[in-house]
Amino acid sequence: QVQLVESGGGLVQAGGSLRLSCVASGSILRINYMGWDRQAPGKQRELVAQITNGGSTNYADSVKGRFTISRDNAKNKIYLQMDSLKPEDTAVYYCNAKNIFSVRYDYWGQGTQVPTSS
Repeated sequence: QVQLVESGGGLVQAGGSLRLSCVASGSILRINYMGWDRQAPGKQRELVAQITNGGSTNYADSVKGRFTISRDNAKNKIYLQMDSLKPEDTAVYYCNAKNIFSVRYDYWGQGTQVPTSS
């Protein structure tokens, strides 16, 4: 089992910045992929950003150039730096950790809210 705990959410004005953190614990050796998804009110959950153990990253088109995902392997943490936030970024952000070669290892955090005011 892997436990994920997010932090850093909160109300922010449009144009502002926020940094989310997610710390992983437990059987993390099986994990080779971590990232952030989000779910806006009334919408489906969507991928925001991903990062592999090797540091390769992938972003949703809607956040490219504004959001940056990074990781600190020594602390088993990933971060999501969110700049130039827009009202449409308002969502609950979830940390995800998984093994892309096995569906058995797919874990989620409890989510952290990021309301963005216009």
